[in-house]
Amino acid sequence: MLPVAGLTRRLGSLAYEALLLTALLFIASFLLLPLVSHGRAASAASLAVPDLASRAILFCALFAIAAAYFIWFWTGGRRTLPQKTWRLRVVTLEGRPPAYRRALIRYLGGWIGPVLALFTYVTMKPYGLAGVALVPLALNYLAAFVDAERQFLHDRIAGTRIVQDG
Repeated sequence: MLPVAGLTRRLGSLAYEALLLTALLFIASFLLLPLVSHGRAASAASLAVPDLASRAILFCALFAIAAAYFIWFWTGGRRTLPQKTWRLRVVTLEGRPPAYRRALIRYLGGWIGPVLALFTYVTMKPYGLAGVALVPLALNYLAAFVDAERQFLHDRIAGTRIVQDG
């Protein structure tokens, strides 16, 4: 079995992954925005913000695009570019590539921290403590500092681990 990747290597890959995902979602937003703008003509001097329903649809589309990206690469032995660069691979506890269901659980588990951060932000903002939301935002990754095997929370939930490949 391949050795579990070190925390520094996994966090480095995470930073690289965040840059690529941001670019992917930026391009997807650019392509999807005309669909949710309801045909409003926006001049260079004025930019109309889509209504709440349109923004919710856009968020769901971007959420699905990110899910498809990660699930595709985590399954079947494939790897994202940052995983290739940092020589990492997502595997099950048995050392095999995760199935689609397990990859979906891992992806959804990765949203625990951001969802808790949003809830914390909304709850604490009236008290002037919105900055407290930064703590749960990083929950999935902070869990590695207290986990006996240094696993991220979403890996623990999904029964996966990130191993060093080669």
